[in-house]
Amino acid sequence: MISNQILQSTLDGLKQITRVDMCVVDTEGVMLASTFDGQADFRDAVVSFENSPAESQVISNYQFFKVLDEGHLEYVLIASGNSDDVYTTGKLTAFQLQCLLVAYKERFDKDNFIKNLLLDNLLLVDIYNRAKKLHIDTESRRVVYILEPDGDGETAGLEEIRGLLGARSGDFITEIDEKSIIIVKEILLSDGPKELNEYALEMLDALPQERRTSAVVAYGTVVGELKDVSRSYKEARMALNVGRIFFEEKHVIAYSRLGIGRLIYQLPIPLCKMFIREVFDGKSPDEFDEETLTTINKFFENSLNVSETSRQLYIHRNTLVYRLDKLQKQTGLDLRIFDDAITLKIALMVVKYMKHMEKSPDY
Repeated sequence: MISNQILQSTLDGLKQITRVDMCVVDTEGVMLASTFDGQADFRDAVVSFENSPAESQVISNYQFFKVLDEGHLEYVLIASGNSDDVYTTGKLTAFQLQCLLVAYKERFDKDNFIKNLLLDNLLLVDIYNRAKKLHIDTESRRVVYILEPDGDGETAGLEEIRGLLGARSGDFITEIDEKSIIIVKEILLSDGPKELNEYALEMLDALPQERRTSAVVAYGTVVGELKDVSRSYKEARMALNVGRIFFEEKHVIAYSRLGIGRLIYQLPIPLCKMFIREVFDGKSPDEFDEETLTTINKFFENSLNVSETSRQLYIHRNTLVYRLDKLQKQTGLDLRIFDDAITLKIALMVVKYMKHMEKSPDY
């Protein structure tokens, strides 16, 4: 249950303190972690030791110790030397490994609980009963973050991400699929939108530079009870999906900031097609040339301000007015009128949504 990396770091740390070489093998004698210079073969000795009733035993110049998990043999610890000091070191190390087994088992139970909680697989009574047994506070303020270290491909190992983020005791880090890491973060009563966004930026900053370029963090809204964590997770998942369509340039996406995109994402495709036919009178927005699309997007960015838009496009004000008049003749929409502008904005977003859905394997 304990990763070989953790076993190795434990032995390395203890060797620095005690100067005693040790190794950990499984019940078949396969080496899992070692501070020995060479690769010794203890398989026959381990089998013989397993079959003996003794908890520790001296074989040749090595001392063997059984590491038990609820009475079952999990590992065999082997320490180099047969002195009393080596025996004491071995007993302490075996005890340390047994404590690690207990800790990892508890964390594994918590991990299972959090996964089922996120996926809404638990009855209300089970949530509170299991949370009590696992010593999880049911009334802390929490928010769910979803971290995708890469746009495509698999995530880094869960242990690596957990180490990078340095989760506090009230935080939980888990994974449900191969692409994303889920962080259930406990937050302070005083934390607001600014702090939530800063937490997301900290998660990105914790990643190595090469994994940060295309990384994305999405998060839901704050919930005050453990039973509502699944809602925050669903919101974060929607934020991630909507962000892929409408906010490709963003690395941090908040559910509360999705705006119109969240509504469009929930529209059925037939309704979207009908809306586009009505707005563009059978024409397709794909017929807009690059210059027109650039003009439209920059006009929206500048809140329909003609002077500022023409300045940023490095064109004369009259040239921009000409382009807007030309667009009006094409679509019947005058972007200088708010209602027409919002209609075109929504229509372009709907087209983008439809294109994304057509590429989806589930479409």
